[in-house]
Amino acid sequence: MVDVLPLVEARLTTALGEPDARAAVTFLGTDRIEVLRFQEGDVVRYATLGMSAHPMTDPTAMLADPVKGPRAELVLSVRAGAADTDKVLRPLAVLAASPQVEGLIVTPGASLDVGDPLWPGAPFTSVLVGEPGGLVEDLELDDPMEPVRFLPLLPMTPNEAAWKRVHGAQALQERWLANGTDLRDPARRSAPLD
Repeated sequence: MVDVLPLVEARLTTALGEPDARAAVTFLGTDRIEVLRFQEGDVVRYATLGMSAHPMTDPTAMLADPVKGPRAELVLSVRAGAADTDKVLRPLAVLAASPQVEGLIVTPGASLDVGDPLWPGAPFTSVLVGEPGGLVEDLELDDPMEPVRFLPLLPMTPNEAAWKRVHGAQALQERWLANGTDLRDPARRSAPLD
């Protein structure tokens, strides 16, 4: 069985450069999740490392397949300096551990909620999972393993999260686009939703 995490870290480093910081979090009954921080100009990116060690499995399945199933890591991009975003490390690790803890399969268009601000004073408690393949290319693995997808996280205000539940992820993303919403602004207000 191949150890996926060194390959994942190499892909992240190739796409984002060398991380300037890393932190590890371990939750009872789960594997360790690391969060790597990458600085690029005025943008800070946080990427999980550990979520893809095992495939995500359907919680209703009788037996978890140790090889087949979707694999992913999470990537959050925010503007540096406007908020203490380094405190997002633990909430990101919680989200990355959710497939192991709650049996979630994290897919584009899903909402993930941590229940508390993502960092001190953040107007966001949840994120919208974006489409992979933009910032970091998928990492192909040997058959029969599925590729590791690097899923961008888009912070949502509570109003946006409620609106998304009614209208869907695509409609929310179109609303953000129509309003020129800066999704990297760690202190932004909710987009107009009328």
